[in-house]
Amino acid sequence: MVEGYCMKCKAKKVMQDAKPSKMANGRDCVNGKCPACGTKMFKIGKM
Repeated sequence: MVEGYCMKCKAKKVMQDAKPSKMANGRDCVNGKCPACGTKMFKIGKM
């Protein structure tokens, strides 16, 4: 369970389908979707 900020809902929510990834500079990040509106969510850091 990773919590991120949804830019569309303007609120912190738990990401749906959260998957760890790496950015171009090598830092860890997490990609997922907002459970309410389906917008892509992104958070820098590990799960």
